[in-house]
Amino acid sequence: MAEQLSPDEKFNLITRNLQEVLGEEKLKQVLQERELKVYWGTATTGKPHVAYFVPMSKIADFLKAGCEVTILFADLHAYLDNMKAPWELLELRVQYYEQVIKAMLESIGVPLDKLKFIKGTDFQLSREYTLDVYRLSSMVTEHDAKKAGAEVVKQVEHPLLSGLLYPGLQALDEEYLKVDAQFGGVDQRKIFTLAEKYLPSLGYAKRSHLMNPMVPGLTGAKMSSSEEESKIDLLDKREDVKKKLKKAFCEPGNIENNGVLSFVKYVLFPLHGEFGIKRDPKWGGDKVYTEFEEVEKDFAQEMIHPGDLKASVEVALNQLLDPIRKKFELPELRKLTNSAYPDPSKTKAAGKGAKAGGGGGGGEDDELVPSRLDIRVGKVISVEKHPDADSLYLEKIDVGEAEPRTVVSGLVAYVSQEDLQDRMVLLLCNLKPQKMRGIESQAMLLCASVDGEPRRVEPLDPPEGSSPGEQVFVEGYETGKPDDKLNPKKKVWEKLQVDLKVSEECVAQWKDKHLMTKLGQITCKTLKGGNIS
Repeated sequence: MAEQLSPDEKFNLITRNLQEVLGEEKLKQVLQERELKVYWGTATTGKPHVAYFVPMSKIADFLKAGCEVTILFADLHAYLDNMKAPWELLELRVQYYEQVIKAMLESIGVPLDKLKFIKGTDFQLSREYTLDVYRLSSMVTEHDAKKAGAEVVKQVEHPLLSGLLYPGLQALDEEYLKVDAQFGGVDQRKIFTLAEKYLPSLGYAKRSHLMNPMVPGLTGAKMSSSEEESKIDLLDKREDVKKKLKKAFCEPGNIENNGVLSFVKYVLFPLHGEFGIKRDPKWGGDKVYTEFEEVEKDFAQEMIHPGDLKASVEVALNQLLDPIRKKFELPELRKLTNSAYPDPSKTKAAGKGAKAGGGGGGGEDDELVPSRLDIRVGKVISVEKHPDADSLYLEKIDVGEAEPRTVVSGLVAYVSQEDLQDRMVLLLCNLKPQKMRGIESQAMLLCASVDGEPRRVEPLDPPEGSSPGEQVFVEGYETGKPDDKLNPKKKVWEKLQVDLKVSEECVAQWKDKHLMTKLGQITCKTLKGGNIS
């Protein structure tokens, strides 16, 4: 097909659905002379999820346009980014990524013989590359390195030197892979501009950069490997896909931050050229769309119900996932998955890792680690006067689920109704529900408080821009899985709660480690040194 396309047609295919292209003229010039060489890299950290179908569908476009495509499994980057992949698991993670990404590509009909696969440490530990790392580090300031990685490398108060090296290595990869362009998400733009600025200083050519938009997750924010509720894993069972899609953020008529619609736009249409909605005849019956804009328009005008959209995406998504699930039924791949991503609740070694910052899953013998707490961002929808107490209660709080939760809290008596209405708050969501004066409390509102006369209480504040359902974690304990329900007999919450405090900078902490979401730190307005309960 590529041989029959003109350079302009190839350019249009290469750049369709991208959010931004840096170096368009250079791309066009190369396409006039020969086929484009492009690479896409992925750090081998958490398990790939369905949002990875977005770059996979673009790789399909590149191949249709005749590009020579290299896929880089960036194992060294995975370690440099705050050790998201422990050194002893690096090789296993690479093997898992290679198997699962090849399965994804096969699922969408991409011929693997047209692709080149390479591991970062195959060339990044060479003498020449290492010398270039030192040369580059003599030119790049700490400010520029930190700024370049701000949206990719995990941000902490005291950044490790490894995270500052990360953007420079990604820039050097362009030269050592001998490509014309690098492809990635728009969140990598600052790394791309760092490469454009500094590679010429080393005597290397400036490359072009192709950027995908960031696809919203199921909660409305960016889909993330570390946020369980925002993503559908490639190996999730059909019932899990149904359950997660059912909870997905998809308001009638709302086309903003709609992860379900985005999947239709950036995956299903590029792959199939059409999308079918299945619905009851009384609502118009089944309809096949050949333009995404028509789907978006009908959804915005509420001619497509969110339930029908989700059900139709569920069918299409399972068609993509079925071959991957089938492949990973092989005993050797099941073993690889369990070895690359060991369950912390089933191994003693993981218990030691959790103590050092890993996190536990919820078995009775787990370490007492904060990752066992299911803390989420919630939005207060309505506040009511308690019918049987001199207090308020939070009648409805959106925590990214299909049904809002009700919260009864004695601390609410110290906060005004006006201050709570429509406010973003923090909830502990895996306590056992209990009735409090006739009203069932389905979660705990987390507040900072200072005893005295009068007692002072402030709900904790998530970072600006947070969405309902976003997961809260303690710095260093990102990978652990919360207990389904905290066992009240084990007093897990009570034992962890004693170390929850507010710092002198008004930042929420557990044992001096910050409480965070992917957008930043959890804070309160004024209660320095307060307790959290």
